[in-house]
Amino acid sequence: MSEEFLSHCRHIVGEPFVLVTAADMAPFLDDWRGRYTGKALAVLRPADTGQVAQLVKACAHWRVPLVPQGGRTGLVLGSVPDDSGTAVVLSLSRMNRVRSIDAVNRTMTVDAGCILQQVQDAAALHDCLYPLSLASEGSCTVGGNLSTNAGGTAVLRYGNARELCLGLEVVTPQGEVWSGLRGLRKDNTGYDLRDLFIGAEGTLGVITGAVLKLYPLPKATATALVALATPRDALDLLTLAQDRCGACLTAFELMSDVCLGLVATHFPDLPKPFSRPHGQYVLLELSSCESGEHASGMLEQAVAVALDRGVARDAVVAMSAAQSRGLWDLREHISMAQAKAGKNIKHDISLPISRVARFIATTDALLERTFPGCLIVAFGHLGDGNLHYNVAPPAGVPHDAFLQFEPAVNRVVYEQVHAFGGSISAEHGIGALKRDELSRYKSPVELGMMRAIKAALDPLDIMNPGKVL
Repeated sequence: MSEEFLSHCRHIVGEPFVLVTAADMAPFLDDWRGRYTGKALAVLRPADTGQVAQLVKACAHWRVPLVPQGGRTGLVLGSVPDDSGTAVVLSLSRMNRVRSIDAVNRTMTVDAGCILQQVQDAAALHDCLYPLSLASEGSCTVGGNLSTNAGGTAVLRYGNARELCLGLEVVTPQGEVWSGLRGLRKDNTGYDLRDLFIGAEGTLGVITGAVLKLYPLPKATATALVALATPRDALDLLTLAQDRCGACLTAFELMSDVCLGLVATHFPDLPKPFSRPHGQYVLLELSSCESGEHASGMLEQAVAVALDRGVARDAVVAMSAAQSRGLWDLREHISMAQAKAGKNIKHDISLPISRVARFIATTDALLERTFPGCLIVAFGHLGDGNLHYNVAPPAGVPHDAFLQFEPAVNRVVYEQVHAFGGSISAEHGIGALKRDELSRYKSPVELGMMRAIKAALDPLDIMNPGKVL
């Protein structure tokens, strides 16, 4: 059966684009963090939507499971196959065309395999902004962004990937093509099918194209790093900044002193803005469609008020693009510094913004009692309530040995997330890694509706099986 199936796939996409040897498939089977390697019957690399449709029809006919894959930058094992070796990986990396740009409608139509940075650059050539911004933007793809409803640093102003997408092109589990590439901001004609597929992690169909929403390119940005004592002070600063800066507030990133300490240790050439440590830091950025003077003046006034009121302890305002880039480098090197320090237990959670400070205080204390000396590396997009709450081993404890406590650490963190009315996944998705956790924190009614949708659209269960549900 498998040889007949693979022969048919070669007829569709050409022999060079059906990978079957271990060496050829290897780059498509590892997860981003290097902790898991799956197995596959083959890796299929279609060139366009028509080929995707034919391949999916073949998978349905031969009952071959398929795993859609973009840039493979996910962190929850959503884009890699399991270890059974029965599934094929459907890589969309060859589907990387910017199909069209409508600068007046402020939309861009792209293939799902377009790299995010490619989309950003294409928009900028037309004096437009595609505002989705992630640390992995040089590798991640639009299809993956939409499949996980990616967030990033600009959600506070522009929203998640869902808010930045107006239409989709999707290949269904039956191999049919739904063309919903309409650049409409209002279309009240029944169920919003687009929203079914965004965030579904490839379990309901294969996203092959998208119409993305563009914005005017800001005339200028202004950046500051503010030192504070506690996360509670960071919430006060957020309220102050929103009151004074309104829609100009684009990013509001929280980082603990532990985070910047790791960055200083492993990247000593990066800036050291303050002469002494503080408990917390906030990196905030404004963008203005008026002028640099407008953005800088607004930011400097907000920071001055925060210092006068005792909300902030110190602050550095970037005076050039290079200084701004240096401050952002501190934020963007946290994950890399963690990787250099060793393995840790990661959590991508969201909370009502007003409860973030109490969650941190409560959960830090619980973990310290349960795992004395453990190191909490907490940072994230405070402006939208998304916290990356990571737990590293105590000094002297081997990292691999500490990982045996991952289920127990997760239980402490997730129970607190649930108690504070939050979510166990803010922007990374569920994949296979958090699938079993989902059943703990979703109600039977929610899970029942999700399973009903999955069964209705993918009755053969060939679309990314074992993920999410």
